[in-house]
Amino acid sequence: MKYDYLVVGAGLFGATFAQQAHEAGKTVLVVDRRDHIAGNVYTSRIEGINVHSYGAHIFHTNDRRVWRYVGRFAEFNRFTNAPVANYKGELYSLPFNMYTFNRMWGVVTPKEAAAKIEEQRRAAGITQPRNLEEQAISLVGTDIYEKLVKGYTEKQWGRDCRQLPAFIIRRLPVRFTFDNNYFDALYQGIPMGGYTGMVERMLEGVEVRLGVDYLEHKAELDALAERVVYTGAIDAYFGYSLGALAYRSVRFETEVLDCPNFQGNAAVNYTDRETPYTRIIEHKWFEFGRDENGAELPRTVISREYSSEWKPGDEPYYPVNDEKNGALYARYRELAEKEKNVRFGGRLGEYRYYDMDKVIASALEAAERELGR
Repeated sequence: MKYDYLVVGAGLFGATFAQQAHEAGKTVLVVDRRDHIAGNVYTSRIEGINVHSYGAHIFHTNDRRVWRYVGRFAEFNRFTNAPVANYKGELYSLPFNMYTFNRMWGVVTPKEAAAKIEEQRRAAGITQPRNLEEQAISLVGTDIYEKLVKGYTEKQWGRDCRQLPAFIIRRLPVRFTFDNNYFDALYQGIPMGGYTGMVERMLEGVEVRLGVDYLEHKAELDALAERVVYTGAIDAYFGYSLGALAYRSVRFETEVLDCPNFQGNAAVNYTDRETPYTRIIEHKWFEFGRDENGAELPRTVISREYSSEWKPGDEPYYPVNDEKNGALYARYRELAEKEKNVRFGGRLGEYRYYDMDKVIASALEAAERELGR
């Protein structure tokens, strides 16, 4: 055995575990089938702009340990996520707050807004929300649900809102204040210079091989290491022997525009059902429209995001955590527990919709258990 650990995947889970193992004096090999590190947080450089190649990633956490950890590898800016909702040309504030309620109903006080939501909840006859639609109406009322939640959610998940579980939207931020910060996390920002540089620093001193498909060379790669940390799709690891888990995938259309400002905000969500994309990201605003020297950037880069059902050959992004897929994952998890020298981790390995800080926290905990740190 040449290595103590083979880490499959150079995303946040794999990079965190590899960094911790290397720091503990273990020999580590990281492989990734892509031609770059950093997984879905990979940022590329276009027109002097750090472009989030796989969709917007804003780091946010209340976990001081995680915040201190990422601070070892990057300096974070003060970016605050304040997306805008566009419904057929009408613009609304996200998260749902007093600006949203005033624009929708003309109310000016929190009491008026709460009364309007309660009125619409009662009219809908909802007592115990049974699905996403009922949960959303309970939180924000029928008008906001119809304009700002329903179309966007059905595009994102490819399912009627009444077929989606209520828990998906329970963390939807609803505030009876004028706070436009989408997250209520204590710590928030984006690594200055992009996520790729952060992950590069995490992997310093670790051997990394890119363009290597682990599942195609499994026997050969397994023979190199005592233990495997696998962060790919758990059903793919077992050859889909129990059937394929459901995922949502995302396609991006990225365009360089010869203008300094396209939409005036980093993220604009298109919430009507007819617009085929879910949102447009204008990447320069993640770093306030300036380069690393503080100079204003004359051009801009935008990405339109299109959600679709995953099929073989696509990149799986979001696990579909409904009852059917949860039951199937539980069966795969039983198989995983029988793999003596393999640890499964990350969004795909654990079939969970993880925020970035939770991925890192999970990897740190896995490293503690493995390495006794």
